Amino acid sequence: MSRIVLSLSLLVALFALLSLTTLQPKSFEEVKKPNIIVILADDMGYSDIGCFGSEIRTPHLDDMARSGLKLTQFYNASRCCPSRASLLTGLYQHQAGVGDMVNTRPQPAYQGYLNDSCVTIAEALKAGGYATFMTGKWHVGEKRPHWPLDRGFDRYFGLINGANSYFSLRPYRPRQKLTIALDNEEFVPGKGFYSTDAYTDYALKFLEGNRNSNKPFFLYLAYQAPHWPLHALPEDIARYRDRYAKGWDALRLERFRRMQQLGVLDKNAQLSPRDEHVPAWETASKEVQHDWQEKMAVYAAMVDRMDQNIGRLRQWLRQSGQEKNTLVVFLSDNGASYENVDGPGFTPEILEARTKPASDSSSFTAYAYPGANVSNTPFRYYKHLVYEGGIATPFVASFPGFIRPGRSSSQPAHVVDLMATCLDLAGVAYPRTFQNRPVKPTEGISLKPLLKGTAWKGHDALFWEHEGARAVRQGNWKLVSLYPENVWRLYDLKTDRSELRDLAAQKPQKVQQLAALYDSWATRAGVIPFKLIDRGEN
Repeated sequence: MSRIVLSLSLLVALFALLSLTTLQPKSFEEVKKPNIIVILADDMGYSDIGCFGSEIRTPHLDDMARSGLKLTQFYNASRCCPSRASLLTGLYQHQAGVGDMVNTRPQPAYQGYLNDSCVTIAEALKAGGYATFMTGKWHVGEKRPHWPLDRGFDRYFGLINGANSYFSLRPYRPRQKLTIALDNEEFVPGKGFYSTDAYTDYALKFLEGNRNSNKPFFLYLAYQAPHWPLHALPEDIARYRDRYAKGWDALRLERFRRMQQLGVLDKNAQLSPRDEHVPAWETASKEVQHDWQEKMAVYAAMVDRMDQNIGRLRQWLRQSGQEKNTLVVFLSDNGASYENVDGPGFTPEILEARTKPASDSSSFTAYAYPGANVSNTPFRYYKHLVYEGGIATPFVASFPGFIRPGRSSSQPAHVVDLMATCLDLAGVAYPRTFQNRPVKPTEGISLKPLLKGTAWKGHDALFWEHEGARAVRQGNWKLVSLYPENVWRLYDLKTDRSELRDLAAQKPQKVQQLAALYDSWATRAGVIPFKLIDRGEN
């Protein structure tokens, strides 16, 4: 009898052990083909989500940060097209053919669409057995055969171009053609269309359609939000109607203090001075103050709605049982934009629409310097430039059971690293050739060790160039210059992340060393001095 009891006890213990084992998260090595989702915001500043210091309501991104990983020194390529080209290919944008924008130019590094010497994440993962989907803004090739399905995606819905109304197709420049596409066909939005919702709707349709297949999936969800024009839904705007009455000075300071409390910034960090284009809040007229509050309420509503849609996507992952086998990454394509809707580049109809309140769905406005200065707290400068305000992005990654909750890292990483990371996690080798064409070696380094919480060697140096703005970072040293000034300035980012103290005169040898690094990279990447680039278009 005692033997029977002992045997039963052993069986119970063994069953409990097996049950416990099955409940434990699998290692990366055991999950050979995880699903991968990359979410990209458009023109969103460094401090625009709650887990990076914002007053804007972003509970789903904040939850991703609490349950996952924040990278506080992650970088993009300073502007829409270059960042997207680097993200998709694991190359610096010049190497992929998008050294500037989507203008067609004779120089290979500036042809304006992804070239034949690169391979996209979608192409590489598709060859490795993945289903590949994209929704949102493409902006790395406006003509066929340079659309998403031409570059490895199985399904696509979104805006081929760089900007548009969130409610309809609305060209904003003379003789401009804008295209929303479903796969390879033009799509005309109907009543009730709002692009942020629509991109998520189609993403969920694509994922649901893949549900019964045996294929893991890669989804690239490139939201248009919060790029101008400022367009939001009334119920979202209402949430922020009175939130910005304190003005830009008080709000920058509040964000800065929260960022220090959250550990996004060191305790020795400094808030950069108010931008020279922005007056002190108390000196601005009541009309200017009211207009800014309106614009910021709409801007905040756009970010809020994007977060709501990220929540919808995460809910689908949970309900479909995919959450624990899915890496979700979120970042922005550049810093906040100071651009305004103004000047001869816009149609008369759009210039008239910019005078309407931002909450009016027929308006066409931007929040310009005052809003961008808040969004980029605590940094100087903006999108297009390669100071931290142009290239630093909030980065959040969630992978339940794999990433230890609540982790944060300040190691410098770059958008070129996403290709290597995706392929590493998927167990897919980066190809030397694709469709019988040689492919440039990737510039990225897999972030898998950072995700796992182990040592990551990182980059020896990182580089930037966009329309004459140049930078190189090695360790904590960053060398940067603006165009057409073309003067190198040196900053120690360990003690001066906001780039307020130029040390170039004190450390000429360091300037020389970093400038030589930059020159060597620029030659290898195919960078041409901006003044020499043929700026004509076809």
